[in-house]
Formats: sequence, structure tokens, C-alpha cells
Amino acid sequence: MKGKVSGLSALGGLVYSTDAGRMCPTCRNPVAQCICKLAVVPSGDGTVRVSRETKGRGGKAVTVVKGVLLGDAALSELAKQLKTACGTGGTVKDGVIEVQGDHCDKVIQVLTAKGYTVKRAGG
Repeated sequence: MKGKVSGLSALGGLVYSTDAGRMCPTCRNPVAQCICKLAVVPSGDGTVRVSRETKGRGGKAVTVVKGVLLGDAALSELAKQLKTACGTGGTVKDGVIEVQGDHCDKVIQVLTAKGYTVKRAGG
């Protein structure tokens, strides 16, 4: 390695390199190229909250689903099923599913059928 190395962890692993930046302590690759991808399941009370938002979207309505306790891959698959059921697009950002349009009732119906405890949030 060419650059300076700083900050060795208690286990003796590399945590930062001036060449690559932050390092994953498990696989010792740069964080952006981490191969172990430690799966972190979000914590919460187990209640899925569905709301409609327009803030910061030019007045366009978006159905937001928060509190689903799934990993990234399973969350993406659930988002795909919700988007298909609503016949529209959407995305997953930071553990939150966004479905384009005002589809709160349809999303609640699909999630309830899948066995989730669902609450309508935000009126």
C-alpha cells in the first residue's frame, strides 16, 4: 500500500487508508467495494406506516411506506410487488418504499394481505 495508514482497530484490522478511505473491518476492502455487505435489518415496533407525501416533489403525490423490517433485497422485492399492484413506478430509499401517486388504500390492502400490521399515517 502506498498511502499512510491510520487507526488500527482493537483486532488489528485496517480501518482507514489515505489511498482508499474507510475500510470494511471484516473483508478489509474499501467500504464502497465491500464484499461481505453486512446485512443490517432495521429495528422498529413492527408496525408498517403508510402515508401520502407531496413535500419536495413539485406537488406530485407519493405513497410512502415506512417501518418494514426487511433487509435490502427483500425490501426491494416488496417494493416491486407494491408497484406492480398499483400499476406505477417507485423506488426504495434508505429503507423507505416510495410508490408514485396516491395509492395508500391499495398499498394498505396488499400489505395487510401479506400479514403485516399496517397503520395509515398522516391523516
